[in-house]
Formats: sequence, C-alpha cells, structure tokens
Amino acid sequence: MWGTPDMVSKLEHVLVRRPTTVGNFVTDAQWREPDRAALVTEHCEFVDLLSMLGCIVHIAEATDGLVDAVYMHDPMIMTPHGAILLRMGKRIRQLEPAQMRKDLERLGVPILGELGGSAIADGGDKVWLDAKTMLIGHGYRTNNEGIAQIRSMLAPFGVEVHAFDLPHFQGPDAVLHLMSVLSPIAHDKAVVYEPLAPVRLLEFLKSRGIRWLTVNDTEVFTQGANILTIEPNVVVLSAGNPEIEGKLREDGVNVHIFNGANVAVKGDGGPTCLTAPLTRIY
Repeated sequence: MWGTPDMVSKLEHVLVRRPTTVGNFVTDAQWREPDRAALVTEHCEFVDLLSMLGCIVHIAEATDGLVDAVYMHDPMIMTPHGAILLRMGKRIRQLEPAQMRKDLERLGVPILGELGGSAIADGGDKVWLDAKTMLIGHGYRTNNEGIAQIRSMLAPFGVEVHAFDLPHFQGPDAVLHLMSVLSPIAHDKAVVYEPLAPVRLLEFLKSRGIRWLTVNDTEVFTQGANILTIEPNVVVLSAGNPEIEGKLREDGVNVHIFNGANVAVKGDGGPTCLTAPLTRIY
C-alpha cells in the first residue's frame, strides 16, 4: 500500500502536520515573522485543496516550539520500499525525525532505516525521477555521509543515487534544497531555477529526455520553483508567482493556486515542503 516511486505519479496518501503558533519563528527558525492566525487558516485551506484533488490526507498534530515541523517533507524520505528517517542539520529541527517515526508507526507505514553517526540529510534535497533513480543535493543540509548511508540503504533494490553539489548561495543558515531549484511536473517535464541549478544536474535531466520551464529571479523567493505535483501535469503552486503560473498553463498544466503567504513563503517552504507523500500510484 505504501510507497512513492517518483514525484509525479498520482498522489493517493499524504501526511501533513498542523502548524504551531507557539515558538520563536524568527530567532530560532529564521522565518520572517508570520501572521500566526493566518498560518492555521492557510494550512486548513491547503488540506482542503489536497482533499478536493483526490488525496487521502492524514493529519498529524502541531508540535509547540517546533515551528519548522509543518514542513513534513524534510524529516524522512519515502521510498518504494519504506521510509528512511533522516538526521537534520538545523538544530531546531533535530527532534522532528523521532516525531515522524511516531506518526509513521501510527499509520502502519514501514520504516526501511534511519541515518546515524555523522550523517545529516533533509528530504527537500532529494528528487525521485523514477523507482530506480534518485537525485540528491549535497549542500549545507545534506552531507556526504548522509548521501552514502541513503545510497547504501537503497542499493539492494537497484536504486541509483546521483548526487549534485549545491552552491553556497546565502550560506549555511539559509534554506537551499535541491527542491528549491527543481520540481518535476511530469515524467518528462520539470520547473527549474537555472541560476542555482548545478550544471551536471541540467545535463543529467537532458540525458533523461526531461525538458524544463524556467523560474525568474523574483519568483524563486516566493516558492515558484517548489511545486507539488498531484499527478502528471496537475500541480499545486503558491500564490504570487504569475510568470511561472502562466508558463505552466501555456504548457497544458492544470495549476491549482493556494495562498501560502505565511505558511509557505515566510518560512521558505513551498507546497511540496508541506507534505510527506506516502503513496503514489503508478
């Protein structure tokens, strides 16, 4: 029942966490101060949209003080063979994988393994192209040991893990995941922010016959490159990204807009970040 072979097949089961309104968003978590009431409202609207699009949405309760925990995509990687629980480099997020374990066990989702030792990794640094191909970003949130342990866990299933170095950009305290610059939209289509995309990554996409639509320098900061695909060419996009929205619609993509001004943009996490996909049908 559980498993995701890619990031574009039909999303059936998805896990989200209600946002907390208790905690230090700015100093501890490096958000821009959100409207805390709007956090809850926007998240409820997001859940309603997922349900309207046919997803079975499982809801985990808010965890006071862990303001980043609303970004459920990061504490684990869902694979076709079970979940991999991660170790997070951002200090305030280090308790989240243990909480994720409880949520997965409650739902009966199998756990393939977990990172240990000096390994760190965030789920936002991985992109599944297909059941045998994972892309992973090597940056401040995912280190070499994290990549090595993930690769080792997936090797028995014949999965190839291709790592790409991410740039320094705004430094170790800023959020720059692989999915900050790359979102698959269909099996042969993606959205990419080219200025921060590794050259080898772009060459790899070309080698796999994947073309992309480009995000501009403004909309990358309003989550225009972090797009949740519900099924091929059906996506959820944060409001306030008219250029990439227009490009997607011109290309035949069915775009659903949600207002994530607080729950998404203020914390540098788009609609994909807000979800932990548990089952995609392929």
